[in-house]
Amino acid sequence: MAEVVLSHVGKVYTDGTRAVADLNLEIVDGEFLVLVGPSGCGKTTALRMVAGLEDISEGSVAIGGRVVNKMPSRDRDVAMVFQSYALYPHLSVRDNIGFGLKLRKLPKDEINSRVADAAEVLGLAEHLDRKPRNLSGGQRQRVAMGRAIVREPQAFLMDEPLSNLDAKLRVQMRAEIGRIQRDLGVTTIYVTHDQTEAMTLGDRVAVMRKGVLQQIAPPQVLYDRPVNLFVAGFIGSPAMNLVHATLERGDGGDFTVAVGDQRLQVSEKVLSERPDLERYVGKAVIVGVRPEDMEDATVAGDAEGRTLTAPTNLVEPMGSDVMAHLTLAARAAVTEDIKELAEDDGGRVLDESATTTTIIARFSPRTELQVDDEAKVYVDTDRLHYFDPDDGTAIWGDDNPATTTTPNTSQGTTEGEST
Repeated sequence: MAEVVLSHVGKVYTDGTRAVADLNLEIVDGEFLVLVGPSGCGKTTALRMVAGLEDISEGSVAIGGRVVNKMPSRDRDVAMVFQSYALYPHLSVRDNIGFGLKLRKLPKDEINSRVADAAEVLGLAEHLDRKPRNLSGGQRQRVAMGRAIVREPQAFLMDEPLSNLDAKLRVQMRAEIGRIQRDLGVTTIYVTHDQTEAMTLGDRVAVMRKGVLQQIAPPQVLYDRPVNLFVAGFIGSPAMNLVHATLERGDGGDFTVAVGDQRLQVSEKVLSERPDLERYVGKAVIVGVRPEDMEDATVAGDAEGRTLTAPTNLVEPMGSDVMAHLTLAARAAVTEDIKELAEDDGGRVLDESATTTTIIARFSPRTELQVDDEAKVYVDTDRLHYFDPDDGTAIWGDDNPATTTTPNTSQGTTEGEST
């Protein structure tokens, strides 16, 4: 095992296209780091530079304290798992797992021992004599992982390993990968576009956009304290609702958020946590609220100053909760960040001139809300998010907890970093 350090790493192709810019990452020994972002954000390119499959244009990559920029891939002592299983169809599971060891001319007894140990970890002991065509998709992916495990590398590099599996198998294999990594304690860099994989697997998650690292933090910090609009809109499903609003101070000193012609009261606790909000009083901001931070007021109990009204245009019962689609009389936030997220989300069309926007709330299944009802929505205003409308950065203060770096090598996590 070893730490992996990327220092000011960049990648520029011969046609001038920049895929990665000034990427700085320190993956500590035994940590599971996930690189996540939309298609084309540079995450796979970064992984391939660590693996030695792409030349490094700028900066350096060190594995176990050795700079490996000029080192061939085969000498870097890392093992890759790809989205394609790349198994040899004519070989048994046993021979597929041990193939790399055989090429390295290890003694047969050692090969058999390592294969048996890996098969036990992966639940493949009963399938060692079967051919890949007789295995399920999940079993084939385990064989591909077994081939990496037996090498006993310093680091695992995984590039979208679950993308070829169906939804049920993805959930199962996601749990398996997490368990295996914890059991082996091998430093792992995992690339995915699936935020659910990122949030459930990573000790830390690094969000990338157009080759630039946006934020790196433990999953919950990333979710609760996104540093900008891009991270806020990318992390979370359904996505955070983002609307234009204005911050106001009443005659009595009360702090409110004006959303359209409605107002939400905000506690002094929020101002103490985000002192920079004072600078935005009387000014426009972008306010974000996650679906789970809203509730049907008839269920939650009416809270004066913390409710919005909005007609309902769709109700989706999910069993454990109800997704309510509401038409709010406020302008949707449309910035370059949000346009990019919409493009990644199937090319949703955003209307910058619209005076209403659809927001999604996650209600309790006890709600009796129906389509066309005028919903009264309780909003947990202590959990609202605030962003500068010009540059999209989160509004906090000098002690922004989302950007305070606090390494903890015993846990292999960092409390939060951003570019």
